[in-house]
Amino acid sequence: MDERARSLLKTLVERYIADGQPVGSRTLSRASGLELSPATIRNVMADLEDLGLIASPHTSAGRIPTPRGYRVFVDTMLTARPIDIHHAPPDMAGVREQLRPDQPQRVIAQAALLLSNLSQFVGVVTSPKRASVFQHIEFLRLGDKRVLVILVSTDGDVQNRVIFTQRDYSQSELIEATNLLNAHYMGLGIDEVRLRLRGEIDSLRDEIAQLMKAAVQAGSDALSENTEQVVVSGERNLLGVEDFGHDLGSLRKMFNLFEQKTELMRLLENSSRAEGVRIYIGGESGVVPYEELSVVSAPYEVNGQVVGTLGVIGPTRMAYERMIQLVDITSRLVSNALSTPK
Repeated sequence: MDERARSLLKTLVERYIADGQPVGSRTLSRASGLELSPATIRNVMADLEDLGLIASPHTSAGRIPTPRGYRVFVDTMLTARPIDIHHAPPDMAGVREQLRPDQPQRVIAQAALLLSNLSQFVGVVTSPKRASVFQHIEFLRLGDKRVLVILVSTDGDVQNRVIFTQRDYSQSELIEATNLLNAHYMGLGIDEVRLRLRGEIDSLRDEIAQLMKAAVQAGSDALSENTEQVVVSGERNLLGVEDFGHDLGSLRKMFNLFEQKTELMRLLENSSRAEGVRIYIGGESGVVPYEELSVVSAPYEVNGQVVGTLGVIGPTRMAYERMIQLVDITSRLVSNALSTPK
C-alpha cells in the first residue's frame, strides 16, 4: 500500500470503530483530510477490497474493515501510548484501590469484573498457577477406615481431605506416617513427592506406604480443585453488541466457550508466553474461532515470575488503543497487588 491507501484505511477503520456504520467515499473524503476526488477514493477503496482489507456489506454502498484490515491497522497504524499506573485516565484511576492484595483470589475476581466494566465486554483472568507444595501434613483417625488429611501449603493455605483406606489405622501409625512425610518431604512439590515415594516404596512398610500415597493424591486433588482456573466476567455484555447481538447461533457458541473454559485456558496460556499485550483478531487465535470476536490479553506476574494471563474478549469493532491500555494497566496493577512489597 502507498501512503494514500494507508491513510484512507486508517481513517475508515477509525470511523467504523467509532460509528459502527459502513463508511462511504464521501464520508472518507471529509474525515481523511485528503484532497481527493470521490472517484479517486473509490478506486483506492476498490484496491483495498482486492487486498482483502475491507469489504462491502450487501445492504450498503459503504465499506467495513475485514479481520485482515483490523490486523494491518493494529500492527502498523496504532500507537498505543503506555500509561503511567500512577497517572491513569479518570475512568481507570480507581482500579488500584479496587485491587487490594488481601486475598489473591479476590484480586483475580475483581480484576475480571473491572476489565468487564471498563471495556463493556468480557473480562477473563486465569488464576495464578499455584505451586503444589506442602509445608506440613497431619493425619487424624476418623474410624471406619476413614482418615482426615490436613495439608498446609507454603502460602499458609489449609486444606482438609477425607481419604478412605483399605483398613483401619491406629493413631500411632498415623503419627508415624505424619512424621515420615514432614521429616523427608516437607517443602517439596507434590509431583516430586510422588516420584520419590515411588522410588522408596520398598523401604517403607506396605501399610504406611499406601497411606502416604493416598495422602499425596489427596494433596494433589486439593491444590488443583481449590482455585477456579479461569474467572470470566461480563458474558452478557455481548448480548448488547450490535454486530452479532441478533445472531443467536453465534451467541450460543460464544456462551458455550465461556462455560467450557478449557479452550480459553489454552488461549490464555499461549498469551502468557509472550511479553506485553497480544491481540488476536477474528479467528486468528484458533481458540475463539469467530470472525466477529477479538481478544486483547497480557500476562501478569508475581514477584517477577509470570503466573497467569488476563484480557478482554469483545467484537472486532472495538477501540483497540483503549483496550490495549486497559489490559496493560490492569496486568501491571494485578502484578503489584499479588507481589511481595519490596
